[in-house]
Amino acid sequence: MSGPSVAVIGTGYVGLTTGACLAALGHHVVCADADLRKVERLRRAEVDILEPGLPELVADGVESGRLEFVHETPAAVAGAGVVFLCLPTPMGVGGAADLAAVEAVADEIRTVLAHGAVVVNKSTVPVGTAERVAALIGRPDVSVVSNPEFLREGRAVQDFRRPDRIVVGAADPDAARRVAALYAELDAPLVVTDAASAELTKYAANFFLAMKLSFANNLATVCERFDADVDDVIAGLGHDPRIGAAFLQPGPGWGGSCLPKDTHALLTVCEESGVEFPLLRATIETNVRHQRQLVERVVAGCSPGDGSLRGVRLALLGLTFKAGTSDLRDSPALAIARLLKERGAELRAYDPALSESRPDLSDLLTLAGTPEEAVRDARAAVVLTEWPHFRDLDWETIAGLLTSPVVYDFRNLLDPRRLGRARLTWEGIGRSFAMAG
Repeated sequence: MSGPSVAVIGTGYVGLTTGACLAALGHHVVCADADLRKVERLRRAEVDILEPGLPELVADGVESGRLEFVHETPAAVAGAGVVFLCLPTPMGVGGAADLAAVEAVADEIRTVLAHGAVVVNKSTVPVGTAERVAALIGRPDVSVVSNPEFLREGRAVQDFRRPDRIVVGAADPDAARRVAALYAELDAPLVVTDAASAELTKYAANFFLAMKLSFANNLATVCERFDADVDDVIAGLGHDPRIGAAFLQPGPGWGGSCLPKDTHALLTVCEESGVEFPLLRATIETNVRHQRQLVERVVAGCSPGDGSLRGVRLALLGLTFKAGTSDLRDSPALAIARLLKERGAELRAYDPALSESRPDLSDLLTLAGTPEEAVRDARAAVVLTEWPHFRDLDWETIAGLLTSPVVYDFRNLLDPRRLGRARLTWEGIGRSFAMAG
């Protein structure tokens, strides 16, 4: 097999995508995970992650022998020339990134790493983590490289195979070249820099995306005030190549597995370093305020008259943080749901990616098996995830199941004229019914 032997520690979105895609490029990859049941399923090419193209890549890799899965981390690392750390770095106390998993694995593998191995931080980590991992490993023959991922859930395989850029940060030029060589077949700009710059690049990218989303949501509020159409305003902005249209769609706030934890982590390290970053703080605060404003709209339209939602049943359409994934981590839909629950609402929800019972959601809402089941006897429907097939629902039937014909479309996903023909009142973000469509 061509290429160096590669170990990948962790088989979440990033780890499994990285391992499967590197195997597809011809490398021999061994992936390790602490979850034995997960490892056994992956050995059978059974992928629990909802990610287009990933199950097929895993199956191909397993069948070819280029992709293996083990439960013991040392077994994966022994003999590997390059070791990727694809471990969770959740938000910790005070907003800082929790590096416990990264540090634990670094300590676990330090004595079993092959001579001259390169350890690669693929996880999103604060500036200085490469130095921290190198100190924990404590071996002058082992280099630590920062190689941040830029994968979007729902498009992770596509992003790996056709990346916008590949960033490699290292103090040792030879280690940087070895990591860059793994991606030699990919046609993408290569940025080789120091580890601190590579680590900061990932945080800066996610903050900038979050800032664009907060801007779009605030812009929608301005459009509502002046009876302007946010879709048209964004179209006018998006044609400017200096701005671009990506991440300018208003919605129920930003969330997911990366943006919230990374913006808070960046803010925390800035504060700890004495660096003021008011734009970053405002981006986070704008997101929280926007979600509360959306809830107030529902309260204004559905409250029984006392400013609460006590006794009001609401149907939520979509719970995952975005369409095309089953991921609920820091989902803005769940943030809205919790705020509605705090106001006393009874919530029933439908999401096509959540077909099974979810005990972890039982205190918040009831999960329905169909959209029709979710909306039956509800005061209003609230669209929170942009699943495309919501556009093609039988809205005439839904209108007959709701106790009041109101749909809050907090993704601007639906056609207001289509809902109007179904005798439903459509309420979007930053758009009036007259101007919509």
